[in-house]
Amino acid sequence: MDGVKKWANERKIADLIKVLEDREFGAVMAKDKEDAKRIVMDMIPEGSTIAVGGSVTLNETGILDEIRSDKYKFIDRYNTPNFEAMLEKYREGYHADVFVSSTNAVTMEGQLVNIDCTGNRTSQIVFGPKKVIIVAGANKIVKNVEEGIRRAKSIAPMNARRITHKTPCAADDNIKCTDCHCQARVCNVTSIVDGCHYFPQRITLVLVPEELGY
Repeated sequence: MDGVKKWANERKIADLIKVLEDREFGAVMAKDKEDAKRIVMDMIPEGSTIAVGGSVTLNETGILDEIRSDKYKFIDRYNTPNFEAMLEKYREGYHADVFVSSTNAVTMEGQLVNIDCTGNRTSQIVFGPKKVIIVAGANKIVKNVEEGIRRAKSIAPMNARRITHKTPCAADDNIKCTDCHCQARVCNVTSIVDGCHYFPQRITLVLVPEELGY
């Protein structure tokens, strides 16, 4: 990444961290994606039960590969014979020690904004696992909730195509939200986390001054 862009991202993240900490989130800035992986894995004790949300960021940082290590008890949502078995893995995730994911957007006002298909990611960020770690690149930072929802909707077609959901937005001749009403719809649940005041530091954000994920 261009050095000036990275510098600008670092300044933005530094300001954001102050806002997040005021809302009782944990927040730390990584130097780059390799540093983000180190920070995340240092936060997870060996033997922990770990669940994850679907995330390109976890793949790009190598965090998902580390979680698959024998050091941890990984609730593997990806290695299931059918949809019902995958749903059972989702349900197991509510009892995990740690839930690791990215986010569709984090606002400069200190909110997490996410849109989900089944709601397992949004709901486990909100409640269930004892600890939540969110990894996000600077491209996920937006001004406010409204901009966060717009961002989440704008990347929905790519996410639908990534997980092979045959939605109108993921068709070859389209790449925009049509507010579809099909079963494959990926925009069923919208969540806004406005702070961690009731469970201080339960959610920690690891923010990276480069572009990661969608």
